Amino acid sequence: MKLTVLTENIAGGKYLAEHGLSYLIEHEDKTILFDTGHSDVFMQNARQMGIELQDVVDLIVLSHGHWDHGDGLQYIENKTLITHPNAFIRRTRKNGSLNIGLALDKETLGKRFNLIASAKPYQISESILFLGEIPRTNNFEAQSTNFADENGVADFVQDDSALAIVQDKSLVIVSGCAHSGICNICEYAKKVTGISKISTVIGGFHLKNIDEQTRQTIAYLKTEQIADIIPSHCTELPALSAFYTEFKIDQLKTGQVLSF
Repeated sequence: MKLTVLTENIAGGKYLAEHGLSYLIEHEDKTILFDTGHSDVFMQNARQMGIELQDVVDLIVLSHGHWDHGDGLQYIENKTLITHPNAFIRRTRKNGSLNIGLALDKETLGKRFNLIASAKPYQISESILFLGEIPRTNNFEAQSTNFADENGVADFVQDDSALAIVQDKSLVIVSGCAHSGICNICEYAKKVTGISKISTVIGGFHLKNIDEQTRQTIAYLKTEQIADIIPSHCTELPALSAFYTEFKIDQLKTGQVLSF
């Protein structure tokens, strides 16, 4: 499996960065664009690498309906787009009015893409699974939110999802922001695939501080004995420092190409 970092918060070398996430995932016979960031940075960085995304991408997976993961959809079209049905709602921060959901509404996206909206796990290929809605089963993740939906109700980002990729009888888990909790995601991936071994977890973990959630997340990942732990994007510096102390992680940057 090959993962190319097209958009990340941290710039690498000659490549651009923004607050967002976009990975190009190549596994077996599929080339998947996982999230698009919020501008055309993912396209610019791909072209710097000699990749024309409109030509090579088989399908797009949108991890959830936030601007920094999906507004780049304005710069690509005529692909299959897989996401959760709630990804299209208008959403704000609590006590705010600025839309932090997607710039394009469901009707527009439906015309632009072959849209597949699924709250249940969706099999992309024999070895790649879109997890759909993640059950929140533990008592330390997804316990609070700073977001509100279009009706002013607390928004726990129920559309937050991830990819589970089977390789060598173990799982590579790719997260956008893990609003549902990275541990909840891992447990659900194990449940729906029937595979108990996780080799890699990469993406946003949505951890901010060295707090109880971060400590319990680290304890869980240590127990799972995961070889590659790569928190990025919305994992902020205090939490990253805790991960560095435990796992000696490297900082993920645009332009990096990882093989698992």
